[in-house]
Amino acid sequence: MTFLESIMLALLILSIGLFILSVFLKDPYKELREEMDQMSMQQIQEMYQIKKKLKVLEEELLVAEEPFIQHVPADSSAHSLVKREVHEIIKNQVMLLTRQGLSVEQIARQSSLSPDEVKTIQTEMKFRGNGYE
Repeated sequence: MTFLESIMLALLILSIGLFILSVFLKDPYKELREEMDQMSMQQIQEMYQIKKKLKVLEEELLVAEEPFIQHVPADSSAHSLVKREVHEIIKNQVMLLTRQGLSVEQIARQSSLSPDEVKTIQTEMKFRGNGYE
């Protein structure tokens, strides 16, 4: 046996020994990977719980808004119209019609508002400084 053959044989035996040793040795990163997996699972579970609670809260808010809307009497149009927001263009129309000298009832018919709303808008415009007189 030559020197080169003996070196090759020694390296082969060493590599087989290291391979067998690596099979039985503990993986140093295994614990770290397991901890990371566990933390990921906890985070996913917590996010699921948060989303579930958020969904319940959203549903409660929607349920809480519905009775408020249904509380408004359907036959009382003056009350339901007073509660809604009137667009600025309609307010300007009420101002112009008031300046033209139309009555509150005529303005209400032309602007699709109730007489109470027309009076409210006129009062609001008067306090804003946009007097119609």
